[in-house]
Amino acid sequence: MTAADNKKSTSNSILVQGSILVVTSFVSRLIGLCYRFPLTRIVGKVGMDYYGTAYSIYSILLVISTYSVPTAISKMISEREAIGETENAKRIFKGSLILMTSIGLLMSLLFYFGADFLAGSVQTPMAAAALRVLAPVLLVTSIVGVIRGFFQGFNTMVPTAVSQIIEQIANAVVSVLAAYELYHYGDEVETLLNQPHMSSAYGAAGGTLGTVVGAIAALIFLLFLLVPFLKSRNRRRVRSNQRIESNQRILYIMLATIIPMVLNAIVYNITSVAEMYVFKNIAVVQKYSATQISLWWMAYSQEFIVVQNLPVTVANSLASPIVPSLAESYAQKDRKAIRNKINSTTRFIMAIVLPITVGMMVISGPIIQLLFGDSDITSAKIMTLGALSVPFYSLSSLSSSMLQGINKLRIPVRVSLITLFAHMGLLTFLLLVFRMNIFAVVIAYIFDGFLMAFLNNIAVRKYTKTRYQIGKTFLIPLFSSVVMGAAVFAAYHILFALLSRNSIATLVSVLVGILVYAAVILKTGGITERELMRLPKGSSLCRLARRMHLFP
Repeated sequence: MTAADNKKSTSNSILVQGSILVVTSFVSRLIGLCYRFPLTRIVGKVGMDYYGTAYSIYSILLVISTYSVPTAISKMISEREAIGETENAKRIFKGSLILMTSIGLLMSLLFYFGADFLAGSVQTPMAAAALRVLAPVLLVTSIVGVIRGFFQGFNTMVPTAVSQIIEQIANAVVSVLAAYELYHYGDEVETLLNQPHMSSAYGAAGGTLGTVVGAIAALIFLLFLLVPFLKSRNRRRVRSNQRIESNQRILYIMLATIIPMVLNAIVYNITSVAEMYVFKNIAVVQKYSATQISLWWMAYSQEFIVVQNLPVTVANSLASPIVPSLAESYAQKDRKAIRNKINSTTRFIMAIVLPITVGMMVISGPIIQLLFGDSDITSAKIMTLGALSVPFYSLSSLSSSMLQGINKLRIPVRVSLITLFAHMGLLTFLLLVFRMNIFAVVIAYIFDGFLMAFLNNIAVRKYTKTRYQIGKTFLIPLFSSVVMGAAVFAAYHILFALLSRNSIATLVSVLVGILVYAAVILKTGGITERELMRLPKGSSLCRLARRMHLFP
């Protein structure tokens, strides 16, 4: 295989493995959206505020095991496998498993016994029960994260992808059933003790129980794959002359790699708790009622953020394969391969998130009504404005992973700290000076994503000398998205005028948008025939495009 072929192969591998995670992550998110609707009907908007508050706090620690640790472990293993140090890769895995199991156990205990303090600090004490239910998940997901990272280090995303689907299915089923049972139990307690919102608190706790069961199901599946995989690797002949790193060296490498990634993830995700703390406490001082504050926060955190996470998942999904892939090229000192991978993944992400951004803006109200049964105009306005954050957070997530892949681990941490303080400063200013209530949160959130993407990409360009193809990466997808947005807007309003059915009009207009966008981006050369061929099922897609005369 020639060097050029090898570069194409490695770039293609990222897109193939990333595509697997993109599809499964979308499916997982859609499953999550599907069970949110009955869950909201069961526990109500106040209950969903408790549920969302618990998840916002829990997500700071969850992200350690869900994103940071797998990424760090995959990077360390990929680097050693690339230079033939299989024994060191095995020692990295064993050490990581011991370390993260210990940390997960400690976090679970702190989370359980500190639930009242954490919930009270954000003016939502009734969320404490949901926090306690979530505590064991931190231990389970710490182990799950290590195993996922181990497989990702060998450039296979299938175990991660399938385990995510299993986790979400179990989560959806148990969450709805447990929420229903505990809501009615809480209703009896509420009547007996004459204490309001007990049913909502118990229902929210039941909703989080599905997360526990889902995590355990994912762990069982991964262990089922891991045991035979390790046995097959142990039977392989190991090079007798390979360098064996000491236990102290292994521990140092793990801490030096994991800690910056974990710190970056914590700072990156602590934003949700920090903005909740600032918003709710200032809103209380400004004499807004507790119910109004809960309704605003529910619309923002449990509707807009849930939908916004769908396209951002694309960037997070590609972050998993790009870190070990860049680490491999970095270890081999292949600068051209690094630039090629950065360009291809950035183009891939922009081609997906830009049309989703426009779609969220033009039919925000219908989407909110379809998914959550919420016809409140405020909820629609939150999504219309907040959709602008999607490309920024997608780029910031991807660029952070790129920097980690080329051993610039401290830069994303510094950038996250800078944007956190800037975000909170702007949020406080908008709340106190302009009294913009929940819209101050949305504007500050958009600014946070923009600033983080901007600063991260300055560093990426500096250390890799990468130059993006502005036209193909940004302008052509944006133009195609605007054309698509006009088609979606027209299709929805025509169909709704004819049928008076929001669900049918929304789903059909989304389908129209997909077809229009695909046609325009192919016609304008935003995606070439060769690039389309590299995707999974690329030959079939190319045949279809040629029949429809979509290539220029």
